[in-house]
Amino acid sequence: MRRLSLRARPDLPPPPAPGDVLAEAHGLVVRLGGRPVLDGVDLTVRAGEVLALVGPNGAGKSTLLGALAGDVPADGGGVRVGGAPVGERSARQLALRRAVLPQSSPLAFPFTAEEVVRMGRAPWAGTALADEDDAAVAAALAATEAAGFAGRAFPALSGGERARVALARVLAQRAPLLLLDEPTAALDVRHQELVLRVCREQAALARGVVVVLHDLGLAAAHADRVALLSHGSLVASGPPSSVLTPARLSALYHHPIEVLPHPHGGAPVILPVRGPSKDSGAR
Repeated sequence: MRRLSLRARPDLPPPPAPGDVLAEAHGLVVRLGGRPVLDGVDLTVRAGEVLALVGPNGAGKSTLLGALAGDVPADGGGVRVGGAPVGERSARQLALRRAVLPQSSPLAFPFTAEEVVRMGRAPWAGTALADEDDAAVAAALAATEAAGFAGRAFPALSGGERARVALARVLAQRAPLLLLDEPTAALDVRHQELVLRVCREQAALARGVVVVLHDLGLAAAHADRVALLSHGSLVASGPPSSVLTPARLSALYHHPIEVLPHPHGGAPVILPVRGPSKDSGAR
């Protein structure tokens, strides 16, 4: 695990422009416990887009996200972040270029929510942008609707509140690339939509957002591109309308899935096909 050194002055990444390549995987192979989890994956992440990673359980979504972050080593192929191989960058150099939201954020010490969010500013210590710390923290708390409990101890928060604080920490980091692993898992419908709206706002700021989602409807509604994985391979990548087709989803999830037009002209509605209940003929 890399240590985050604050002594050396880092080379600050230039602000990205829409379309800039922020991360890329080429022929990526990852084995865990001797088992191939990713097998020859090619993927490019660009500034100004929301890229959703979707697929069945065990498809390799979280592993791919971890490899893009530089936290999961490659057994073949490679990953570049900000134009350089992840292995050639220090932990601080990576932290200035990508911010990572894991599936869970365990923290036993009674830091307040605001203190947890402020941890996202650590990579900028000693740089000219350290003056933005207070503004970045306040903006992140506001964006995630977490300002109201900023002074409460993080371990005392509900699961949904902790999830929003963890996302606020990532936003406060203000890295060009955001890597989010199931950020909506613990949230109600309102806050699921809030999180994906925040993702779209970040993309509008010329940042790149990669988000692992299980909800195909959220991916269809909010992603610019969808990467569909199965058994460690990239099955399809492109606009949601071309990737999330009934035949492809039904085959991968081993369950019939319908993709229906939205009644009010919005994103398509993706639903599992359900048969009659067992007691439907009893009445």
